[in-house]
Amino acid sequence: MVTHAFFELLKQFFTEPATNLFPVRMAPKNIHRTLKAVESGKATLNPPVEVPPNFRGKLEYDRAACIGCQMCIKVCPSQTIEFIPEGRKVKFYISRCTFCALCTEICPKKCIRMSDQFIMANLDKYGDDMIVLDSGNFTTEANTKEIQKEDERLKRAPETLQKA
Repeated sequence: MVTHAFFELLKQFFTEPATNLFPVRMAPKNIHRTLKAVESGKATLNPPVEVPPNFRGKLEYDRAACIGCQMCIKVCPSQTIEFIPEGRKVKFYISRCTFCALCTEICPKKCIRMSDQFIMANLDKYGDDMIVLDSGNFTTEANTKEIQKEDERLKRAPETLQKA
């Protein structure tokens, strides 16, 4: 039985791909020659892709602000987060992360956030750039005010939380 899906599949066999490979416009036959051409100025790379708002990229973690409550570990569906008993802190294995952002939402100190970094390819999934121990101090006064506003909103409407 021939269906619409069969004709669509047949059509796609004979058409060119609609997307270009990043970072060069057309797929080169030899990537090493292309990189050498870029270095010598004979070829150019595409400009970086603009990251959309609310993009969920690589995790960032403010180790100094963390209180070690382990709420992030409890909600993580992919077991990305490991608790370090010495110092009551956590570490993140980015190779396991599904970028669901549940850990960022539940963190009471807002010391976990999603960055706009999306190029994370690596041959070693346990390499230094694939494990996040500390991204620096990014919990600012503005972030503290956001937490206080959220706490006030939750205190004012406890009955709506019980219904949900």
